[in-house]
Amino acid sequence: MTDPHSSSALPVPAALLPEACDDARAAIGFSGGQVGAAVIAAVSACALLLWMAGLTIDPFAHSNIPYYAILAIAPLLRLWCQRDGRRWSIVFAQVVEYYALFMALALVGAITSYPVAAMSQGFADAGLQRMDELLQFDWLAWYRTVAAHRSLQLLGIIAYQSIFLTPALLLGWFAVTGQRREAHRFLAAFGIAAVLTLAIYSQMPAVGPFSYLWHGPIPYMPVSELWQPDLIPALRDHTLTVVDVGQLRGLVSAPSFHAASATLYIAAAQRCGPLRWWLTAIPCAMLLSTPVEGTHYLIDLILGAGVALVAWFFATLLVRWRVRTAGALSQ
Repeated sequence: MTDPHSSSALPVPAALLPEACDDARAAIGFSGGQVGAAVIAAVSACALLLWMAGLTIDPFAHSNIPYYAILAIAPLLRLWCQRDGRRWSIVFAQVVEYYALFMALALVGAITSYPVAAMSQGFADAGLQRMDELLQFDWLAWYRTVAAHRSLQLLGIIAYQSIFLTPALLLGWFAVTGQRREAHRFLAAFGIAAVLTLAIYSQMPAVGPFSYLWHGPIPYMPVSELWQPDLIPALRDHTLTVVDVGQLRGLVSAPSFHAASATLYIAAAQRCGPLRWWLTAIPCAMLLSTPVEGTHYLIDLILGAGVALVAWFFATLLVRWRVRTAGALSQ
């Protein structure tokens, strides 16, 4: 008996599987139906929260055009590559699929943070700052050091923005080596981490240490700037009711999703052979840049790392279940 959903797993040639050729289970991922159901559930939950918060998205906004183009082109490109059958086409089809799923997860998560912020109450900065004091972390001293050195600013910006580069390298490696199981484990963990982050954030919204602690002239403006103090109240009092997808801003302070992402990247990198050292070092640098560039308390990072570990655990359970069920169906 064969798995009725197995057609979603592309037959990657053995020559492209230097690390997975001795483990047939490495090519087993979630079925097309399972992936589609997860995406539909995520989009539906986002739409419901937008409706509950009285927010809308203008479907005709020019900023939506790139997303419409990707949604239209990605499935067609993947199908064409899959039918082509050549090695590079098969790998490229996997890359398109993984990148599209990652983009969808990131986009839906970012949009969902707006209704979550709109329905939240108060700010938790005082408590978060007290936790930092107990941890003996001085955010102001960290910020002043960065503000006084242009080299630290440039390195911090590069490291902070690597949140987009590292998953591209990870998923590209999984595609080339035929590790569909690992790609889907990473994507599942990323989605679970986003859900957990938003759930916790709804209970402890914050404006971040830059807005809460710094007073006076600003010697250096971090990448994340100062959106929360103005944007969150505007969402709450309904003076802002339309979410511009092309101008999404980071609203989540605790837990830090940059810290959650970095932790997931490090975990996934251990399956990347010779690239694992680079793909571990880059997220570590991103973590170091996050307190200033992301304007996060240290406790934000700790909470984010904890969220990632929980998400990785549950994603691993889901992948193991999928491998067992696929094996049983193929017998």
